[in-house]
Amino acid sequence: MKLDARDLDILRVLADEGRITKADLAARVGLSASPCWERLKRLEEAGLIEGYHARINLKKLGSHVTVFVAVELADHTPASFRAFEDSMQRYDEVTACWALGGGFDYLMQIVTRDIDTYQRLIDEMLEARIGLARYFTYIVTKPVKSPRLPPLEMFFE
Repeated sequence: MKLDARDLDILRVLADEGRITKADLAARVGLSASPCWERLKRLEEAGLIEGYHARINLKKLGSHVTVFVAVELADHTPASFRAFEDSMQRYDEVTACWALGGGFDYLMQIVTRDIDTYQRLIDEMLEARIGLARYFTYIVTKPVKSPRLPPLEMFFE
């Protein structure tokens, strides 16, 4: 799919303001409503827009801890990787998980009520024998920058 500057503008605005009205979106990207809606529908149908989400302020809900966990698996077979990856779907506290190249096999992001709850979750994972050989815990002390869309121009250089 070939994208132009207006398509990129639409993606940028939606990444920051997913609840923007279609009329406001059209005005922000310099299009009339109908062509903007057609572009939006084309971007959705192409799978470039996967969904619309709200950013929830977890601090307003209550105390919590965010932990990053670097993971080494016991075995490095395709079946071991698949089993570990499948098991991640069972743990709602694992809010993100990435396979890595290099020293560690995976990086998990975990959000729990407190450190004790985090440790119980890790103990549960160890008892479930999902392939964890070693893990390294990194506790987030403060957020510095939240996930954002990278510069879209990098895809067109």
